[in-house]
Amino acid sequence: MPENQNIEYKSSWRDEYLKWICGFANAQGGKLYIGVSDDGQVCGVLNAKRLMEDIPNKIRESLGMLVDVNLLSVDSKEYIEISVPASSEPVNYKGEYHYRSGSTKQLLQGPALTHFLLDRTRTKWDAMPVDGIEFRDLDKESFDIFRREAKKSGRMTAQDLAMTNEELLDNLNLTVNGKLTRAAVLLFHRKPEKWFGGAYVKVGFFGDGPDLQYQDEIYGSLFIQADRVVELIYLKYFKARISYDGLIRVERYPIPKDAMREAVFNALMHSNYDSGVQIQIRIHEDLVLISNDCVFPSNWTAETLMQRHRSEQYNPKIANAFFRAGYVEAWGRGIENMCKLCADYGVKTEYTVHPCDVMLEFKIPQLDASERVNPGIGSQKSSQKSSQKIIELIASNPSITTQEMADSLGISRRAIAKAIAKLQQKGFIRRIGPDKGGHWKVNR
Repeated sequence: MPENQNIEYKSSWRDEYLKWICGFANAQGGKLYIGVSDDGQVCGVLNAKRLMEDIPNKIRESLGMLVDVNLLSVDSKEYIEISVPASSEPVNYKGEYHYRSGSTKQLLQGPALTHFLLDRTRTKWDAMPVDGIEFRDLDKESFDIFRREAKKSGRMTAQDLAMTNEELLDNLNLTVNGKLTRAAVLLFHRKPEKWFGGAYVKVGFFGDGPDLQYQDEIYGSLFIQADRVVELIYLKYFKARISYDGLIRVERYPIPKDAMREAVFNALMHSNYDSGVQIQIRIHEDLVLISNDCVFPSNWTAETLMQRHRSEQYNPKIANAFFRAGYVEAWGRGIENMCKLCADYGVKTEYTVHPCDVMLEFKIPQLDASERVNPGIGSQKSSQKSSQKIIELIASNPSITTQEMADSLGISRRAIAKAIAKLQQKGFIRRIGPDKGGHWKVNR
């Protein structure tokens, strides 16, 4: 059997192989064979009985764990099997943390080590306290946004929202022993990027390929970013396609706004802010890409995201605050709903999961040739023609009702009401008397 995630072969014993045992313990467990060559052939080991005593003692003294050490033989050749269980607690060798990945051993360092230790100690990254920040340093506008949205969502009571800011943070479990957590700083500090370098959003509009035409960077607390990013995209970066339903002007943006909101809020909630890389939104004529650094639950894939799945957050404190504000739901169905919205709209969605980040792609359907040439002109002429007919109907029957106009022209009563409001605003007609018993007058 070849070497794999759970099997390692060594022809002889060296004390440095304690690192491999440490790596197995920190991963899924595994077996280390001594006296077996790299190709899996038993070559035998000298002094097997002495090693049967030395190896368990060295493992216990160096790693603080007990393992099964078995003496095996094939064709009179003795070899040793060391069976290492997966440890629920982090295991280190001389202060170093090793991890088995595939058929290799890796030394955990930097963010990877931080995430490993937090996971094994069952502590979430956003729940860690931050030194040097007081309650008075937090941003009033961010609290105002939260209270406004939480009141609309109905997910917090009026009594909860009447608390002081300090009491509110404690109620949201955003403090630890009187200190602000990382989640509290990200959610309510005006400049969280001072502590977490990537805590902002970059939006850019691209022409052909890498041709960046203009861009924006949105800073502030996560509540400020959530309040502004989507609106900025729809006001500055998206062009609405104009059409008319009878007399009603219809604006159709490239992506449903609720779907874009879900995508942006997901990125803000689940980003790995320890990486120092900002959320990036690339906008093209036919494509929108949203990417953020993240740490996925083990064994999750892009397919997992697109299917129904349990709600599992890397930043549960941030996610809970977003839930209380009504930005997201708590059942892991947000992505499913977003994809359905887009599918009904004719927009294709696709997730790509990389080792350290995830990218969401919106594929925008393009206009055909007939739609590209002044798509609203014909409808505008139709609108003008309908307005003229309404004036003619009123001139011939001043007591005519909006329902009678709708029946006569074959359009909705709501469309008639909007058209009448515009005609009144422009001074072409006016209403004399009450709605019931009154009549219309055409101004010559």
